[in-house]
Amino acid sequence: MQFDMRALPMVTRYKIVNSTITPRPIAWVTTRSEAGVVNAAPYSFFNCVGTEPPLVTLGLLKDPATRSLKNTAANIIATGEFVVNLVCEDDAERMNQCSVDAPADVSEIDYAGIETVPSVLVAPPLIASSPVSFECRKVAALDIGALQTVVIGEILMAHVRDEFITDRDRVYFDTPAMKLIGRTHGSGWYVRNSDSFQMDRPRYDPDHPPSKK
Repeated sequence: MQFDMRALPMVTRYKIVNSTITPRPIAWVTTRSEAGVVNAAPYSFFNCVGTEPPLVTLGLLKDPATRSLKNTAANIIATGEFVVNLVCEDDAERMNQCSVDAPADVSEIDYAGIETVPSVLVAPPLIASSPVSFECRKVAALDIGALQTVVIGEILMAHVRDEFITDRDRVYFDTPAMKLIGRTHGSGWYVRNSDSFQMDRPRYDPDHPPSKK
């Protein structure tokens, strides 16, 4: 079956993308408004897109009723700063509580009882329990369509909790021990990263191409 994405309504396009591009890492984004209110919200339209410089991207949907920016996007555009905190299993419930549609003057940090620690280079704080946090500055914010803003951010400072560092000199991490979670198909479905397998990257060999099965 084929789906012409150009002809479908947004809700249908969302279902197709949300149910097939999985698993998606979760950016638990902390921002600070110009009034000083700390916002925390999870986004799974998120990934890294480069390392020179190190870049992340966020897909931030607008309020469908008013077509206005939600708190995270408004704060990033106003201040140019945000923190991406990755989500572990132990934080799943607190992260989910931050997905509520809280008023702009209400901090989800306080609402969900989340402990934070100060960042080094940006105003928004880190979520203390997150295994990994990235302090970011906005490189670009693009309104593409009426209902979404795409933010590209440069990672200025990376924080990895000490217990997950196995070799400081070679920068080896115990990623499985972080127990990071991701978003998957449908509403409210998540995935653990505990089931994995490894394949070495092959070398090109013109004399012995891989067999066709």
